[in-house]
Amino acid sequence: MTMTALALSTTLHTTFDDAVTRTRKALADNGFGVLTEIDVKATMKAKLDADMADYLILGACNPPLAYQAVLTDPEIGLFLPCNVVVRADTSHGDDTVIVDAINPELMAQLSDAPAMEQVAQQVTTKLQAVIDALGGQ
Repeated sequence: MTMTALALSTTLHTTFDDAVTRTRKALADNGFGVLTEIDVKATMKAKLDADMADYLILGACNPPLAYQAVLTDPEIGLFLPCNVVVRADTSHGDDTVIVDAINPELMAQLSDAPAMEQVAQQVTTKLQAVIDALGGQ
């Protein structure tokens, strides 16, 4: 079995806060709500007193597609919500931010339900639209 790429990604040249704002808007414009938010940088500082670059995980959900996925394979909830990571890439300068979205095609590869491929394709189309809307380079 050939493994699918882990993420759909784009690189932005902007501030971290602007990238987060633009990502939230692109998600909303494509039918996703943000159910969870994890500020990894703040968590690592609080728990380990470790410093790291800005790193935010947004747990995004498109309710109709999530419902369809769970009906198709109840175990698919292990992969929900769809994680979108906004992370500073300090190795390329202070204004470089990468946005990664989980590649839903992985769901189809990991599920035994034949119909999951169709659901995964629909989610991939929507998440790719989010990435494309960000207009990265």
